[in-house]
Amino acid sequence: MDFKDILEKRRAVNHFDPDRDVDETLLRAVVESAVKAPSSYNLQPWKLKALRDPGQKAELRKLAFDQPKVTEAPVVLMVLADRDGWKDGNATLESVFKDFVAAGKMQPDQKDWFLGVTQGLYGRDDEAAQAFANKNAGLFAMSFMYTASSHGLETHPMDGFDHDGVKQAFGIPDNYWVPMLIAVGYLKPGVTLHPKPWRQSYEDMMLD
Repeated sequence: MDFKDILEKRRAVNHFDPDRDVDETLLRAVVESAVKAPSSYNLQPWKLKALRDPGQKAELRKLAFDQPKVTEAPVVLMVLADRDGWKDGNATLESVFKDFVAAGKMQPDQKDWFLGVTQGLYGRDDEAAQAFANKNAGLFAMSFMYTASSHGLETHPMDGFDHDGVKQAFGIPDNYWVPMLIAVGYLKPGVTLHPKPWRQSYEDMMLD
């Protein structure tokens, strides 16, 4: 599928087919492609929690303004933004540094320098750590939704939910912020999608 077609096809779908599952192999393929999204110093400060269990989705729906798509969609992903993704000892950061060394981009004795850079850019204060986590997780989320669309799946990103309630109910560690939930599945039969809504023009977006 041409990327322009993917841009046109991707929609925030409200009505999912509750009787059509998303195969785990397909979900894995989408995630493994989407992870190629850009990220700051390749630190990839995001994780996912996938909900398939009807009971868990029902609990989540109560915390998400009772949105039907939470229980209709066969999979709901929690996108978790890691505010500690810049820190020494973070598992993903350690893997990234090892990869840099293996690729010849850095030397083993540059670890302290690398940590100084990540701390200075992303860990200088709570606001910087929050922005780092959310911006990068957002890049992954958009990559995931476009990739899902290319595989024939529908998605809907949601930020309408009780953030603290979700973290407590599902045992999400404190270092993670939950920027969005993403419902994943197939369009409910018989539902007609409206044309894509208005978007800003080039002139609208470009400020003097």
